Amino acid sequence: MTARLLDGKKLAAVMQAEIRDAVADFIENNGAVPRLDAVLVGENPASEVYIRNKREACGRVGIESHLHRLPADTSQDDLSALVTKLNKSQDVHGILIQLPLPKHLNEARVLEGVSVWKDVDAFHPENVGRMVQGRPRFQPCTPSGIQE
Repeated sequence: MTARLLDGKKLAAVMQAEIRDAVADFIENNGAVPRLDAVLVGENPASEVYIRNKREACGRVGIESHLHRLPADTSQDDLSALVTKLNKSQDVHGILIQLPLPKHLNEARVLEGVSVWKDVDAFHPENVGRMVQGRPRFQPCTPSGIQE
């Protein structure tokens, strides 16, 4: 087998064009702009970059993006209340909890609190189970992008 050079930027442009078309179809058929809400707790430099890149990618394909930036000392109850609010909002189609969370927060409890229908990273135990069974509701974006 001969090696083949992969042009990541070219491939990304093709994939983004496909996604942009799918988003336009979604808007036309549903009368709503898809929206991703990201939750960032604390000030982790790597997380800041990741979230910034996610939000920029959303903008390039027509997805609305909102960032909920919380201080590092946010309580479990306050974070859970935000997740509940996002779950209930009909304007929010996807929720991304940026990991890692500060050590005083129970990561499993937070991830279990995200609606299985809005869990775009597929971290909720039900979504993990569906992936293991080969029946994913969502594919985790980074591994899926790498595989594609």
